[in-house]
Amino acid sequence: MFEFDQYLGFLAFLTILTIGFWLMIFLMTFVIPYWIGGSLIERLKEIREERKAKRKNL
Repeated sequence: MFEFDQYLGFLAFLTILTIGFWLMIFLMTFVIPYWIGGSLIERLKEIREERKAKRKNL
């Protein structure tokens, strides 16, 4: 059915596919929400600081 070279290629393909799948799952469930949430929190802090600076100047 398979020669040894083809078997190694098939195993390499499955390994790369599996690593890519789990990397995608990890990025979509942890890294991207963490990145978006952190950027939103930082933006809200900047907006609050701008409002405080405007109140002090008036």
